[in-house]
Amino acid sequence: MSGTYITLKAGLAEDPLEQTYDAIVVGSGATGGWAAKQLAEAGLKVALLEAGRAISPKEFTEHMPAYKLKYRDHSPEVVRTRPVQKQCYACMEYNYEWFVNDLENPYSTPPGKPFTWQRLRILGGRSLVWGRQSYRMSDNDFKAATGDGYGDDWPISYADLSPYYDIVEKYVGISGAAEGNEMLPDGQFLPPMKMSCGEIQLRERVKAKYGHTVTIGRTAILTQNHNGRLQCHYCGPCERGCSTFSYFSSPFTTVKDAIASGNCTLITNAVVSHVDMDTAANKARGVTYVDRLTRQVKEVRGKSVILCAQALESTRILLNSSTREYPNGLANSSGALGHYLMDHVVGAGASGRLPNFNPLPNANEPARPNGIYVPRFRNTPSSKKHSQFIRGYGYQGGAEAGFNFNAEGYGTQLKRAVKEGEYSVSLGAFGESLARWDNYIEIDRDLKDAWGIPALHINMSHGDNEAALMQDAGATAAEMIEAAGAKDIRVQANVEMPGMAIHELGTARMGNDPKKSVLDPFNQAHDVKNLFVMDGASFVSSACQNPTLSMMAITVRACDHLIGRFRKNEV
Repeated sequence: MSGTYITLKAGLAEDPLEQTYDAIVVGSGATGGWAAKQLAEAGLKVALLEAGRAISPKEFTEHMPAYKLKYRDHSPEVVRTRPVQKQCYACMEYNYEWFVNDLENPYSTPPGKPFTWQRLRILGGRSLVWGRQSYRMSDNDFKAATGDGYGDDWPISYADLSPYYDIVEKYVGISGAAEGNEMLPDGQFLPPMKMSCGEIQLRERVKAKYGHTVTIGRTAILTQNHNGRLQCHYCGPCERGCSTFSYFSSPFTTVKDAIASGNCTLITNAVVSHVDMDTAANKARGVTYVDRLTRQVKEVRGKSVILCAQALESTRILLNSSTREYPNGLANSSGALGHYLMDHVVGAGASGRLPNFNPLPNANEPARPNGIYVPRFRNTPSSKKHSQFIRGYGYQGGAEAGFNFNAEGYGTQLKRAVKEGEYSVSLGAFGESLARWDNYIEIDRDLKDAWGIPALHINMSHGDNEAALMQDAGATAAEMIEAAGAKDIRVQANVEMPGMAIHELGTARMGNDPKKSVLDPFNQAHDVKNLFVMDGASFVSSACQNPTLSMMAITVRACDHLIGRFRKNEV
């Protein structure tokens, strides 16, 4: 169905496109869902625009066996239409239609500087397939520039965001364990998932030898029934959907709540091209979008516009919204719009075999949808500064029994070796991506998407600091798993191409100085007082933690401030 409108407001007779909403929210993922929920439940009339279609739990395939796939995950259609998206582990024959068609959604990069942009266009966006690792940032991150002199501090502190972390965690349901670690603030946790025997051994030996913390991952997956959702039953392939809604995704939580309030109208298949301006008043008056299916151009009007489309997409909309007053992109008097693109650096780690465990692999074992986490321990307040790099990295990984598919031999010998299995341990690093002016996005005037909207040119590379981080991360991971008793250790110290962490941040940074930033500390554009960007585009630095929990907390904080302005008739 083209241009689907969903609202539960009783007696609504007006055309949704003829109304003037209090707020227009563009994007229905982790941040857009929260913005719609907070504003609608506060009584504001909200239009929530999603570029893709709605989704039904009937599409979830987490329990579908592989033999039911026509091409056994080697579909030529996926290869033909999703060559970039297929670089994401979560894009497969089961669910590839959730991901964008790369033929319809192009972007360009400079020669020799690849960037992989992995994205979904469906209600909920990447919240349907995200890794769910949920970690708070601390003042060691928000005020990192004060610590080492590089870049800029955030205009907010941990104290500003902590109450909103609480709100998000209590609603979402984050399972995890408190550790009292200076680099990783504790939060509001459901009971933690259990660590395996190998992980416990790693934890104990690493703590004893190096003093580092090894903890169970803090994840947005329920370990007990919570807010009307059921606890996880460990079926494993979360990226194919969750019929019990045990992991957090916006369509069945925040978006559902927003619509249930009676104050939110959901408009799907709405590919937003630009923000419309009332130039005389210097205010945003709505957005223009192209219907994804019919290609009709339509407008939605609102008293405020909130972009939650994902960092690169939100900034693309602003760059495509240039006016006579803002020729280089809307709200870009600073010139910073599009600059300081970040994505965590990955590619380093180590793996090995733990010989003192009897593997006994089982194809029918519960599949814990989580791993372990090692918080950053480099360049911390209690450690000396590293001579080769600033900032640091954290590890994700695990230890478990599995079939030994790398076994050697033939026939019966090979079968026996595979079944005997191997108990393996691995750690993979996520390193901080430094904010650099020369990592940027801009509009490619010679390239348009299938809806006629100018596409992005993405210019990003990891630098010497990121390479040094990965070198140290590989060597240190090997030392840690060796301390745990690992043998046959394999080390990696690669620097994967930008985008592989799928943690795009920056390009519309917040700050106190309008000459150096795009947004104020409440995600409001310095130049246009009723325009907001409430997603990862607002980040000043990347830290090394998975960013989605912080994005959601920042959104709730910004909405709290916006609601207060509405109540004072300031919007």
